[in-house]
Amino acid sequence: MTSDFTEDHGAGQHGAGQHGAGQHGAGQHGPGLRASLEAILLVADEPVPEVLIAQILERPRHVVAEGIRALAQEYTDDGRGFDLREIAGGWRFYTREDCAPLVERFVRDGQEVRLTQAALETLAVIAYRQPVSRARVSAVRGVNCDGVIRTLVLRGLVEDSGTDQETGAILYRTTGYFLERLGMASLDELPDLAPFLPDNIEDIEDNERTRA
Repeated sequence: MTSDFTEDHGAGQHGAGQHGAGQHGAGQHGPGLRASLEAILLVADEPVPEVLIAQILERPRHVVAEGIRALAQEYTDDGRGFDLREIAGGWRFYTREDCAPLVERFVRDGQEVRLTQAALETLAVIAYRQPVSRARVSAVRGVNCDGVIRTLVLRGLVEDSGTDQETGAILYRTTGYFLERLGMASLDELPDLAPFLPDNIEDIEDNERTRA
């Protein structure tokens, strides 16, 4: 069970110096190692290898490895609701195991709560473009939608629809529960988007295909 890492990073700043994660600064003109590592791992949808992070930060791999392990230990020592794990050859934030049931309950019990604007937009893209990959949805919205899609899946509104034959990416579609909530018998009852599309929609779609 994973969840987006949305904690206030400042809450753990007292431990960075003690554990060594902040000892190797990125210079006066950029963020320090700790902030850089957290920024990258925050948006990672899959485990990120140390070597890739080292290349991005232009730091020695052993320095990056030391910084990551220091952060992971700090989160554990502080008893945070998330932890940093080395899985499948890379690092990624995860909900701490004993907190996972709470996160799942929060998501499932929130089905009656109104969806956020981001969730509604993401759901609309999937509904009209299905089956569609996460990368394509993110390209349409212009922001990373991985966390929102996970929430929609947990709420039963979206489901896995196989993989793309060319890219191997997971495809998503709406569920029967989605139709039930909207009071529709089939997707054919979705309103026509044509009147709401911009005149240059063909150029926009060409750009989306290039980015996807």
